[in-house]
Amino acid sequence: MRTLNLGILAHVDAGKTSLTERLLQAAGVIEEVGSVDAGSTRTDTLDLERRRGITIKSAVVSFTLGDTAVNLIDTPGHPDFIAEVERVLGLLDGAVLVVSAVEGVQAQTRVLFRALRRLGVPTLVFANKIDRAGARGAPLLAELAARLDPAVVAVDAASGLGTAAASSAPRPRDRPYLDDLAEALADLDEDLVRDYLDAPDALGRERLDDALAAQTARARAHPVHFGSAITGAGIAGLLAGIRRFLPASAGDPDGPLSGTVFKVERGPAGERIAYARLFSGALSVRDRVPVGGGEAKVTALSVFDDGADRPAARVEAGRIAKLWGLGEVRVGDPIGRAPDRGTERFAPPTLETVVVPARESDRPGLHAALTRLAEQDPLIGLRQDEERRELSVSLYGEVQKEVIGATLAEEHGLEVAFRESTVICVERPTGAGAAVEFIAKAPNPFLATVGLRIEPAPGTGAEFRLGVELGSMPLAFFKAVEEAVHATLAQGLHGWQVEGCAVTMTHSGYWARQSSAHGGFDKAMSSTAGDFRDLVPLVLAEALRQAGTAVCEPLHRFRIELPAPDLGGVLAALAKARAVPEPPRHRGDRCVLEGTVPAAAVHGLGRRLPGLTSGEGVLESAFERHEPVTGPVPARARTDADPLDREAYLLALSRRLAGR
Repeated sequence: MRTLNLGILAHVDAGKTSLTERLLQAAGVIEEVGSVDAGSTRTDTLDLERRRGITIKSAVVSFTLGDTAVNLIDTPGHPDFIAEVERVLGLLDGAVLVVSAVEGVQAQTRVLFRALRRLGVPTLVFANKIDRAGARGAPLLAELAARLDPAVVAVDAASGLGTAAASSAPRPRDRPYLDDLAEALADLDEDLVRDYLDAPDALGRERLDDALAAQTARARAHPVHFGSAITGAGIAGLLAGIRRFLPASAGDPDGPLSGTVFKVERGPAGERIAYARLFSGALSVRDRVPVGGGEAKVTALSVFDDGADRPAARVEAGRIAKLWGLGEVRVGDPIGRAPDRGTERFAPPTLETVVVPARESDRPGLHAALTRLAEQDPLIGLRQDEERRELSVSLYGEVQKEVIGATLAEEHGLEVAFRESTVICVERPTGAGAAVEFIAKAPNPFLATVGLRIEPAPGTGAEFRLGVELGSMPLAFFKAVEEAVHATLAQGLHGWQVEGCAVTMTHSGYWARQSSAHGGFDKAMSSTAGDFRDLVPLVLAEALRQAGTAVCEPLHRFRIELPAPDLGGVLAALAKARAVPEPPRHRGDRCVLEGTVPAAAVHGLGRRLPGLTSGEGVLESAFERHEPVTGPVPARARTDADPLDREAYLLALSRRLAGR
């Protein structure tokens, strides 16, 4: 039996989880369709998900479709939980992108579709909610073509749109359908379309249908199904489309072991349970496997089958499994060889907040609880300030803050408050700088020679390069330098992460291991990795001071649809928010504004917009880029001793060493 790992993705409230329930019911996994509002759905397993009616964590459920075992992965739709989606996209063999037939293409719809297209994931579109007032047919298709991809074609015909009796059935393979199909494939298969235009009656319908299936499998064309997850209309057609258009998993069970951990949860006894997709090879209970830079023994595993996960002795390439025994496994860890498949990286969180325990005695427990949450979601970005005794977490939005608070209260018994969210900036070098300190030469107190040069580089990362011979000192010392460089760049001249740079090691030197007169190791005469770790911050901070940095704030791309008469008031609000709007586009009595706005102003703009537009304005926004701050430069307090203050840094280091 073939396997298909299928993702269900959508903008929040488009009906994604309801569609998952309907598919499970149609496949015979459940007898009754659960309700999001009633909190009875199969994939929303957290109490918080059931109460709020939104998906927070990705969930896996399975069903059988003919000769195909489908692992269906339900993902969050709210942009605050985009990190959950990021971890899933690289696992998928195919996807169903759910779009509301009423609201149409929304902000998150476009973000998700672009990611699916970049990763080459074959994607069907399901136009949901055809039974709701305002549901659209042809206008929605035009919107999909304009805002997502021209190669969309309706394979269903919907009738009774906007009524409780709305239905959907496969379109007859008549001339209008074939014309639509040829138009959708026009830029993808020129020979096919030319043959069709030359002799439409002579070209077999099967050839056009096969061409659509082939282009869909290549993620270049996108069949559109219409239906309603609430009434069940169009579900049979969607299931047929999943079988026909989406390719099965590929992977050699006899090949080298290769997989990815995309979710980690805790069992009843606190043990870590890893969810992993295998791309190659096979795993059996009691196997010792490379994972996360170490090795661990699989003590138990289960695979997904007919709506549940069942214990198994072995899992092969193409499947998703739950694994026990992988020790300190974290989300994103490869199992065996890292997969060759591409990964999608969404924008990092742009907000952070300080988490304050209601009782001072809860502070140690709060740190442990937040550390556990960070295991499950690495983008939470736990940050500890020892000097101020503060714990900060990074966020995508205010809803995520509420979820973290509720999780701490319900799962850990911790009542917390949050300070006002602040924007996370970054620093980028504005020039080049270099510094060096030599062993046994004042003022260097360490048994190490380190020279570093920092300069701007393309991209948003930080690259470490060697400008010295690799054999000039032990590999462990080079590793210590590289680790210390990245750790130091976490706090630049103004306290923000430094990105868009390259750091080159220009000088190296050490004292080889030496013994005292009694034959023992003499630290006073021998360099250690600690010497390099402690010296790097001083050298790099000086190089960074010479280079200089610009603090850059996150900018969001916004789109506002509003009544034309309200344009003036909205433009005034945008000016106060330091937004840069483009010329408005008028569509009858409505208009569309697009442009950029600082992330710090997005939340306030969203609160003001309903009052400025009589409740009719719709704001969509998503992170686009970082730009240098205009006006006062924001700074973030350091969480440790500042290497720019040499005396304070060395004093803090000596106290830390004395406390060991």
